[in-house]
Amino acid sequence: MTARTDGSALGYEQARDELIEVVRRLEAGGTTLEESLALWERGEELAKVCRRWLDGARARLDAALAERDGPEGPEATGGTAASADGRRGEDDTDG
Repeated sequence: MTARTDGSALGYEQARDELIEVVRRLEAGGTTLEESLALWERGEELAKVCRRWLDGARARLDAALAERDGPEGPEATGGTAASADGRRGEDDTDG
């Protein structure tokens, strides 16, 4: 496993990669109970770091969209809200 680093100092990709390694080692087995518990605890820490990064990214995206659309939302500027797949105002039917 990689050296333990303070979770607040880890970037998203760094935390994600270490989490992948922790999961790989847990799934492979062959570790003592104590080692497995330590890996599990590290995995929980890393998952929290990743969640904080993702939550922060979502907040930044939401703020940027709100700023772009203004206080009234996209309808106030004549736009249409984007669907989950990023398309704007398109009909999903084959018509």
